[in-house]
Amino acid sequence: MRRVASKMDALAGQIASRRWPTEIRLSSDKRRLNVSFDDGTVTSIKAELLRVESPSAEVQGHGVGQKTTPAGKRNVTISRIDPVGNYAVRLAFSDGHDTGLFTWDILHDYGQRHDSLMANYERRLNDLGQSRG
Repeated sequence: MRRVASKMDALAGQIASRRWPTEIRLSSDKRRLNVSFDDGTVTSIKAELLRVESPSAEVQGHGVGQKTTPAGKRNVTISRIDPVGNYAVRLAFSDGHDTGLFTWDILHDYGQRHDSLMANYERRLNDLGQSRG
């Protein structure tokens, strides 16, 4: 019984530490997702980054070493934002991809690490002999 209680306490702690969005707004050209959080953080994330780092199995794979690096996504836009419960949004992209669930924590993280994630993506493309398109 004690083990179950400690797992529930840990889960409650994770939930309590989550950041919550106060505003999610798509830019007029649909190339950036602007998100404000209750901790005062304001982010602006490229649609391209959201697409190529999608938390979907299509991009991340089903296990270690299965992550893909989608090429030619420079001009991708966000075509739809669908809420998923009170913890995430599903983004639909102009290339048809729509299976990633972007939790508030993922959006906060991607916003904070935007530049380094883009640089890493560009390095992976370069290593593969591909381009952003």
